[in-house]
Amino acid sequence: MKTRDYLSYLVQEIHTTVVATVDDAGLPVTAAIDMMDVDEGGIYFLTARGKGFYDRLKKRGALALTGMKGKDTMHCAALSIRGKVRELGSERLPQLFEKNPYMKEIYPDAASRSPLTVFVIYEGSGEWFDLSKKPIERASFTFGGAEEVQEGYFVTDTCIGCKLCYSKCPQKCIDISAKPAVIQQKTACIVVTAMKSARPEPL
Repeated sequence: MKTRDYLSYLVQEIHTTVVATVDDAGLPVTAAIDMMDVDEGGIYFLTARGKGFYDRLKKRGALALTGMKGKDTMHCAALSIRGKVRELGSERLPQLFEKNPYMKEIYPDAASRSPLTVFVIYEGSGEWFDLSKKPIERASFTFGGAEEVQEGYFVTDTCIGCKLCYSKCPQKCIDISAKPAVIQQKTACIVVTAMKSARPEPL
């Protein structure tokens, strides 16, 4: 999938996410927030002025979120994003309410909607995991001009071809036909602690 596909899945299929921001003491605070729209400008959501969540967004200008969809752990897709946010104000509110009609029941009139304001995640990076597939599907992506940072394990030219890394990898996502071996990052699962017994990062 392309980056836009991941972001659209977040909004249309997952929708409700757990968002983390940081308070004045440097401690993380979470909130359940609906991601309501997406376009080339980013991902849009709303909150109310005066809330602690609003204050943290304004002070830090950043957040991290995770959402999951599936009947259980082994039949779910998960998407995590961390990125920069900015406030857009109320101009986009009618569009968000039109695309998310349930909001009209929560905020039925102009008076109840007056504190609301829209934010956009305009730049960020993300990870996608689909645990329902074998091997587990994993992908990383960026949007809004963010630079991609490679994380996880990799194999250097000091590889001696012992194949120990392959025996330790629970997903068998290492190609040992070449030397040095190659970790297939898009099918690799989350960094696996057991692999550390083979050789610490980098491999």
